[in-house]
Amino acid sequence: MILTVYGLKTCETCRKAMTALGEGGKNPAFVDIRAEPSVSGLIPQWIRAVGEAKIINRASMTWRKLSDADKARADDPSKLAALLDEHRTLIKRPVIVTGGQVHTGWTKDVKAALGV
Repeated sequence: MILTVYGLKTCETCRKAMTALGEGGKNPAFVDIRAEPSVSGLIPQWIRAVGEAKIINRASMTWRKLSDADKARADDPSKLAALLDEHRTLIKRPVIVTGGQVHTGWTKDVKAALGV
């Protein structure tokens, strides 16, 4: 089973997820969402898989700094992917992809689903 963690190198939650997954024998690959251009093509898939509410991190500093116009784009399904591509730190981290499943965040439920 191929397991890929999408996140930020500087994100503490992403580091915790990578450590726990590695210790659990999962050996995940890591992709930095800021540095990897191909992530823009994955964002729409992630939105479909987890839903609009779970993909966006409304608690982030990036969200707080957005203009009201950009915040309104987050509520428009046709504009959300473009907004997340422009401001990748708005993506709820980590995004963990394994097989056909997509998980966001590093919650109890995500850990259980991944067997960690």
